[in-house]
Amino acid sequence: MFNKLSSMAYGSFGVSSKALVYCRPCYGSIRDLPFSLRTSTIGHCGCVGAIAAPRNVVKPRKEESRDFSGARGSNKDKSMPWKKLDANEFGIQRSMIPDSTRMVLNKLKKKGFQVYLVGGCVRDLILDRIPKDFDVITTAELKEVRKVFPGCQIVGRRFPICHVYVDDIIIEVSSFSTSARTGKAPNKSFRRPAGCDERDYIRWKNCLQRDFTVNGLMFDPSENVVYDYIGGVEDLRNSKVRTVSAANLSFVEDTARILRAIRIAARLGFSLTKDVAISVKELSSSLLRLDPSRIRMEINYMLAYGSAEASLRLLWRFGLMEILLPIQASYLVSQGFRRRDGRSNMLLVHIFAFSVRHGNFLSSSSNTTE
Repeated sequence: MFNKLSSMAYGSFGVSSKALVYCRPCYGSIRDLPFSLRTSTIGHCGCVGAIAAPRNVVKPRKEESRDFSGARGSNKDKSMPWKKLDANEFGIQRSMIPDSTRMVLNKLKKKGFQVYLVGGCVRDLILDRIPKDFDVITTAELKEVRKVFPGCQIVGRRFPICHVYVDDIIIEVSSFSTSARTGKAPNKSFRRPAGCDERDYIRWKNCLQRDFTVNGLMFDPSENVVYDYIGGVEDLRNSKVRTVSAANLSFVEDTARILRAIRIAARLGFSLTKDVAISVKELSSSLLRLDPSRIRMEINYMLAYGSAEASLRLLWRFGLMEILLPIQASYLVSQGFRRRDGRSNMLLVHIFAFSVRHGNFLSSSSNTTE
């Protein structure tokens, strides 16, 4: 969306009707966005390639105003406000869902199961981006999913899911029951949201197991409703990458989340929240414990989808390049390249030129971690 999400309501936010949000490749006038989170707005357009921002919009709340429950020694209880939002307010249409995914959703729904889209695909639909895949979660047991789709395969030991094959496309289907058995119990610092029924409670528990708040949204296409239990919409609006639980605990639980935080920030043009940025720096050395093939996979993901330069810039800024790409990092140091160098695209130019001359672009990651 960020022609949708960043085009904030001038009636709600005190923005002049003449204010414009400029984005490549086009620009649009600010229009009404009548959903309930109206206390803050973005400080810049979230699209990668945003070139300007309205100056007279209300500034986002300061980072310190958000309670990081459990973060860096805090033990305060947190009861996150939850929201049931009309998908039309985000411009989400059922036609944006591929036929293959809709077929899976409809078949499970006709069998009486609750079924939702979850994770990055919901985030991308809100941002008006094309999701690279659509993940489905259902109240059906995986064995029941296999009865509905006899040709599907259950894969994964620790976190089993179903691969449903539609023509040449694989749709990943997970189950709430499997997530409940394999996932951790909700952190005691998170209290059950007030006023939620049993269905809300099941969805809420699943969202707490997600890595980042912007990936913790659920979309029910049949009801055209987006569920937000952990503040994901607010962080999309403020262009923030925030862990669901305390960042230092989240990264210890899954070290690869450090790289995913960089990847999401680079791809979406977002910034890391204060506690995420601190934890990325402090726990960077833990990346050395990851399997080399996992590191290569994450780096390849980072450099894909047109976000290579932004990814490299963030790796350099947070001191991760010395761990993942030490040869390239040494070259940047020798060239006196600052951590926050403002020269557009020059970081990628320097690394690419150096690597071409030496014939070892990205090869050092496998050498240093094996």
